[in-house]
Amino acid sequence: MRSGELVALDRAHVWHPYGPMPGRTDPLVVASASGVRLQLAEAAFDRTELIDGMSSWWSAIHGYNHPVLNEAARGQLDRMSHVMFGGLTHEPAVGLATRLVEITPEPLRHVFLSDSGSVAVEVAAKMCLQYWRSVGRPGKQRLFTWRGGYHGDTWQPMSVCDPEGGMHELWSGVLPRQVFADAPPTGYEESYAELLRERIGRHADELAAVIVEPVVQGAGGMRFHAPEYLRVLREACDEHDVLLVFDEIATGFGRTGSLFAAGHAGVAPDVMCVGKALTGGYLSMAATLCTSRVAEGISRGEVPVLAHGPTFMGNPLAAAVACASIDLLLSQDWATEVKRIEAGLRAGLAGCVEVPGVVDVRVLGAIGVVQLDHEVDMAAATDAAVRAGVWLRPFRDLIYTMPPFVTGDGDVARICAAVRAAASAA
Repeated sequence: MRSGELVALDRAHVWHPYGPMPGRTDPLVVASASGVRLQLAEAAFDRTELIDGMSSWWSAIHGYNHPVLNEAARGQLDRMSHVMFGGLTHEPAVGLATRLVEITPEPLRHVFLSDSGSVAVEVAAKMCLQYWRSVGRPGKQRLFTWRGGYHGDTWQPMSVCDPEGGMHELWSGVLPRQVFADAPPTGYEESYAELLRERIGRHADELAAVIVEPVVQGAGGMRFHAPEYLRVLREACDEHDVLLVFDEIATGFGRTGSLFAAGHAGVAPDVMCVGKALTGGYLSMAATLCTSRVAEGISRGEVPVLAHGPTFMGNPLAAAVACASIDLLLSQDWATEVKRIEAGLRAGLAGCVEVPGVVDVRVLGAIGVVQLDHEVDMAAATDAAVRAGVWLRPFRDLIYTMPPFVTGDGDVARICAAVRAAASAA
């Protein structure tokens, strides 16, 4: 099928994420991908190849068409692509759960596998709510978080996204009413730490859990905050008998320079969600980990099971690739590679402060962010990046990049140039 035919059928039938139906702009057609490059089916601004500055929404940390991950997928496909997880198990799922327990903070011990990050957060919320019901405190049924967060697009996750100005503001008044604090400052401020302590203490009798994205708030605004706030949350939750949930879907597997962002603070949550880079961007899979306290509390309840069971839970194909992706990451000096990319982003994006309309430039690990004083002109910014030979996906007032960890120095420099071009055009 020709590229023009695909685009026409796409416009007629395909509803893209966070877009209207029919779409207002024509998407680029990707024919193949390898390494850090996307091959286009038809040239755009004389470009038939784009460097991927987004890691396919932060998931493809090893790049595309990686031989190790390809082999893991092929080998598992020859054995079985799927089998129900109710009453059955298999080596890929057991192996993945074991690896996750080994590499995540103590005392996370139990792993619930699901299909996507949003579902992993949904499961985390359900775990926390059911835990308190099971131990005889059903009144603890609200969640606490800070503003500026994003946790997914299903029901409970939407309720802990920022209710003002966030992408789920439409649902205010319908979603469960949660408890919010202001967005965390970049640096540590004792007054804000005290606010967190006070708010958790005041609502402790009704709080099932605190849930935050540690160190980096992703799609809610790409903000960074001091790791010390995580220690404040851990201490306050312990003092007031509230569970602590870390949403590491975007930050897990090395993106911030620590294997998990919780490592920057040296604290462990009661529940942790991982996803995105879990399979290296190959297949959709996520996981919710919890402590023995949470699991055993639920198992002692009137309903002693977690009543959640995605059809494709524990999918062998995704689990096998996830195992291979984790092993590949840990077999390499990933931390040095992330530091190298961080240095390249700092050097390459520094000049963006001179671009009119830019109010902030920030870098952490393999994350680079340029913030504007106005909403991005999406079409103009995207076109400018494509002209520069790079795929970026700006949103709100942000032009940012999260390149694969295998991105070379020259390509990092080209990504930075494209970010600047996009900021200038936006």
